[in-house]
Amino acid sequence: MSRRAYGLRAWLWQRLSSVYMALFLVAAGAYLLLQPPGSHEEWRAWMSRPMITLATAVFFWALLVHAWVGARDVLLDYVDPQPLRLALLCVLGLMLAGSGLWVLKVLYSLFMGG
Repeated sequence: MSRRAYGLRAWLWQRLSSVYMALFLVAAGAYLLLQPPGSHEEWRAWMSRPMITLATAVFFWALLVHAWVGARDVLLDYVDPQPLRLALLCVLGLMLAGSGLWVLKVLYSLFMGG
């Protein structure tokens, strides 16, 4: 696969993730404006619904993909020394992976009622 095709794929991931995030935020915002949870228990009950948990997990996955593609492109374009670029990409990857694992842990505990 050529480098240009890889850039197109990254561009497509960036656009698809942004569209999903925008749709999710509009839908969740509309729901919360029209039917705001009155207590913490109602909020947990809403968040523990399987479809809401799944949609939220996909939202955070899209957020992490979006952040990776954008920050990776910035680092590739503006950080010139190869070792520094590699180190920063590793730090970025570890931070995003850690954030993703934390989100999964929180969503799992909400879904399982813990």
